[in-house]
Formats: sequence, C-alpha cells, structure tokens
Amino acid sequence: MTHALITGGAGFIGSHLTERLLAAGHTVTIIDDLSTGQFKNIAPLESNPNFHYAIEDIRNIHVMDRLVSECDIIYHLAAAVGVQKIISEPINTIEINVGGTEVLLKTARRYRKKVMLASTSEIYGKGVRFPFHEDDDRLIGPTTRSRWSYATSKAIDEFLALAYHKEVSLPVVIFRLFNTVGPRQTGQYGMVLPRFVQSALRGEPLKVYGDGEQTRCFCNVRDVVEAIYALAEVPQAIGQVYNIGSQEEVTIGALAERVRTRAKSSSAIQLIPYDQAYETGFEDFRRRVPSLEKIQAVVEWEPKTTLDDTIDQIIQYYREEVDHGGN
Repeated sequence: MTHALITGGAGFIGSHLTERLLAAGHTVTIIDDLSTGQFKNIAPLESNPNFHYAIEDIRNIHVMDRLVSECDIIYHLAAAVGVQKIISEPINTIEINVGGTEVLLKTARRYRKKVMLASTSEIYGKGVRFPFHEDDDRLIGPTTRSRWSYATSKAIDEFLALAYHKEVSLPVVIFRLFNTVGPRQTGQYGMVLPRFVQSALRGEPLKVYGDGEQTRCFCNVRDVVEAIYALAEVPQAIGQVYNIGSQEEVTIGALAERVRTRAKSSSAIQLIPYDQAYETGFEDFRRRVPSLEKIQAVVEWEPKTTLDDTIDQIIQYYREEVDHGGN
C-alpha cells in the first residue's frame, strides 16, 4: 500500500479522496491551511492510525520537503476556488495557485514522487466547441477581468507540470474537474448547488445569476474521487490531461427548480444580474460540458450518481448540519 500526500485534504474533494484512500488501506497525510477547507471534514479521521495532517500553507517549503519525502504519491488539490473568492481575492488566487504548485513540483522533483494535479474546466474559457476535448484551443477573456485570473493561473499550473514531465521525466497526471458537487461542499464562495440547497432549507429566495439559461454538468464527488483514484493506478495516464465530469446538462434555472422541489421548499426563485452578483462586466459561459472519451479509453470510468440523488445527499447533509448546530 502507498503513502499518499493530499494538498487541500481538509477541503470538499480532498476529504472525500482521503476517505477513499484510507478505505483502500493506504496511509494518508493531508496538508491544508483551512482557508477554504474545514477541520470538521477530517476530524472523524483523527483516530485512524493511517491518517496524519499538517495545518499549514503549501508554500512553506520546509514542511512540504518533509511531507513529500515521506510519501509515495501526491494528490495536489490545494487551490483558491469559487468564483466569489476569485473575484474578491485575486492576489491570493494567483499566488496560491501558481506559487503553491511551483513549490510542490520542485519538491516532487527532488524526491521523484508522482503528482496527480487537479485542474479545472475554467481552462477552456469561452470555448465554443462542445463537448470540450482536452486538446481544444482556449479562448480566455481580457486581463482587465479578474474572473479570468483563476483559469490563467491553473493553465500555468498545467504548463509547469507538463514541463516537469517533459524536461525531467517527473510522473505527472492532470485532471480537469467539471462542477464537482456533493456533501461538505460549501456555498460560501459562490458554489451554486449548496447555495441553492441552503436557501431552500431556510425558505429564502434561490438567487439565479444571469438569465438562468446557462447550462452546467454536475458530477457527484464520490464519482469524481473514483476517477482520480483510477487514473492514479494506470501508468499510461502519466504525462496526460483528462476531463472528469458528468455529461448531463441542466440549466441553472432548472437546477433551482429541482432543488426547490426536492427540498419541498416554498422559496421563490430570483434572477440576479451578473453585475449585481459579481462585478461590472462579469463574463460567464453559456455551456460547459466535457468529452469523456479520453478518460474512458484508459480507465473505463463514467459517473453513476444521478443529479437528483446528489441533490438529495446535499439536502440531507445540510439538514444534519442544522440538527447538530452547524450552519
């Protein structure tokens, strides 16, 4: 069994991946500065002798050197995430995403450790060819729109990781995530599904940004974790980039209706202009849907959880949060 290091391991996806690896018998160490992750996500694992953690910034080179030297594989999930956070904290977004990845890759090179690098569907920018394929051209908005800083910072992460693979043969696998959702995801930074669920349970209006006709594909976090785990197991994935997501498109307006129905809520649905929700001149995508041909060719993976089941899981999670005095 391997010893895995997960950056951002107290976060939404990181904590689910931690549980999956521990269940398979692996040893897991996580590092997280808790800027967006939450300690409660990993607190139940403290008693597991195969679980270890460090509450620290991944840019701390001394801590990272020790943790990387002790592991066999690195799952790099730490990043500034969420449209709201990206717009309100553009400096932090760029410095964490680029600087943190630079530290990680340099350290991984020192000890020749495999890196599983999380990227994002934001990479595709204002792409117009659907579904998105991993080698498609990218169309990114102007530098005067901070909304594009996240996509650009993650593109630099990809370029740097692939350069390490090409130049020094560092084993790297890149996976681009498309709207991963499920229990533990917070709506604090603009994540749409938990935000809708929380509003529905409180009887507050469900705020749909724009006209609500933009479509997204939501994939359950447990399915996503299975894809990441599977890619880590196949040598032919090294040096490649893979989409991970669902291909079931839904408009954001229809998503709000489904949440309201499944939560048995009487909340109203409100359309909020982008300029009010984010910033003047905010640019969004009309569609975002992945091609899964490449990943299915190497691991035969596909999402199994329906969107309605995922919504039900999130509703149950937040109801239990309320019962236990959470928010």
